[in-house]
Amino acid sequence: MRAIKLNVDRDPSPGQFILTGSSNFLTVPTISESLAGRAGFVEVWPFTQGEISGTPDRFVDQALTGPEAFATYQPGGVSRRDLLERICVGGYPEIQRLPTQDRSGWFRDYVLTTIQRDVVQVSGIRKVPELTQLLRLFAARTGCELVMQSIIDDAPLERQAVYDHRAWLETIYLITTLPAWSRNLTRRVKRRPKVFLTDPGLAAWLLGKTQAALEDPTDPATGQLVETFVFAELRRQLTWAETDATMFHWQDRAGAEVDIVLEATDGRVVGIEVKSGQTPKPEWFRWLAQMRDTIGDKFKVGVALYAGDQVLPFGDRLLAVPISALWEL
Repeated sequence: MRAIKLNVDRDPSPGQFILTGSSNFLTVPTISESLAGRAGFVEVWPFTQGEISGTPDRFVDQALTGPEAFATYQPGGVSRRDLLERICVGGYPEIQRLPTQDRSGWFRDYVLTTIQRDVVQVSGIRKVPELTQLLRLFAARTGCELVMQSIIDDAPLERQAVYDHRAWLETIYLITTLPAWSRNLTRRVKRRPKVFLTDPGLAAWLLGKTQAALEDPTDPATGQLVETFVFAELRRQLTWAETDATMFHWQDRAGAEVDIVLEATDGRVVGIEVKSGQTPKPEWFRWLAQMRDTIGDKFKVGVALYAGDQVLPFGDRLLAVPISALWEL
């Protein structure tokens, strides 16, 4: 890094160096030079569904314009089975080319090599099996509020080691968090983030779930993985959205919650509920309506993304929308 810094200081022409890696450069403690003022940073996530199909996905920008964005949208008829298959495949580029029977081996090797190369070599941590087990504990809670004590109780590690290892799992982009949001909707807002695996396919593999298993309506992992899928799509779209927006979740101690909140820097808000069912229900919109009535005009639209194939109105600025709108809209 110092050699690069010296070269850039001698010749500030842009584009001389491209540094790539699977770790978050800014959080690796062994790198002493940040290249501050000399480098631009781009997060390259796994593919979105739009990138996989070769079509632009602009859901974030469109949703922040309001319900009129969905007025002419014609869903492409993505079935629930196809949706669950997309979840299990995920977005890693290499996995797109593999037959179903080879995916499990790829995920296993990816986790093993990523942990051994990017964590063990840089941090000196030697407990690879324990770190992999910790990753599975986070996978079991993907899409849920992050309660570290629950992880500590189940982990094969000491308390401080759990915190340290969690930081490394975030550094190598295997897990990430969604912060809590508040605009004084209530004084009893919870402040814990949600935790997500960064790729739904990886989460499904860690949980031992296939598309066929997720079709079981009683499987609690289905809802978690559908929400992880939606989160991942939106998180990736935010990196190229024309609108400067941030993503949160909202939950209060009285039980009100909205799965995902998109907030633009100018104050516009979109509330998103994620449902794995195929038939919209009025109760899906209870907390979206509360958010709408509290925020007022800055609330652009409340959307329940579900596994169906129709756009249906459920009141003022409230819509049930197929999850496929994420890449079809």
